[in-house]
Amino acid sequence: MADRTGDILLGMLDRPAKPAEARPLVVFIHGMTGCEDSVYVLSAARHLLGCGYTTLRINVRGAGPSRPYCSEIYHAGRTADFRRVLEQLPEDLTAHGIVAIGYSLGGAMLLKYLGEEGAFAPLRAAASICAPIDLIATARHMMRPRNRLYHAYLLNGVKAETLGEGARLTAEERTVVRRARTVQEYDDTFIAPRYGYRGALDYYELCAPRNYMPEIRVPTMVLAAHDDPWIPIAHYKDFKWGDNPWLLPVLTPTGGHVGFHGDASNRPWCDVALEKFLERLDTMAG
Repeated sequence: MADRTGDILLGMLDRPAKPAEARPLVVFIHGMTGCEDSVYVLSAARHLLGCGYTTLRINVRGAGPSRPYCSEIYHAGRTADFRRVLEQLPEDLTAHGIVAIGYSLGGAMLLKYLGEEGAFAPLRAAASICAPIDLIATARHMMRPRNRLYHAYLLNGVKAETLGEGARLTAEERTVVRRARTVQEYDDTFIAPRYGYRGALDYYELCAPRNYMPEIRVPTMVLAAHDDPWIPIAHYKDFKWGDNPWLLPVLTPTGGHVGFHGDASNRPWCDVALEKFLERLDTMAG
């Protein structure tokens, strides 16, 4: 990374056994507490490899295999890291362009990045899967009783990442992280002060993808499910999709959170949706 921390991000590059001609590199960004080996990332990468695409599964700062090599930790607004990754990709991988696919929090980071870059984004296309586009609403939604077990799992995961090998935290920060009783408290008492936000709500509002999506100028599929238990669909339905022709909303009745399993196949059908979306690259325009 270019911020003088000495932090290094690791990723897994896979080349197809039978490369297809003129296919772009596909870069995957995992979700919160995920990594290059998250089931949903592996599934999509395996499917697109079979279609002839080269894939790169990156581990964001402080996550998965990147954890021992990073003093810092990722958050929803840390788009500079992805920008730096794209800048360093070798030309032999990017000769036919780059496509980015982000899941959950990784999707939120990707949408924010795309809005920041606008027409200057060096991507042929992008897709987000089950991204929280309104972070304040998502934080509140996560505290519903039905989400108690998942919330506890997520909180324990972010604590383990934040305190893991390589992390450079003060004794006070370590205490704050250990004491956090909710993800929002973790964001309010650790992420916000460490990264220059006034608090969790300020962090959520400034980094919410819905604020950046009107400026996206890259063909971008935005996939979400009405029955996602953790990401409220209401904010997808309220967004003015018709104001930005570069966005392709795919709001399905079912699919859960990065699941999208059907009866006819063990393969999540969102992987097939990604394949069909990428097949249309040469004909897509805003």
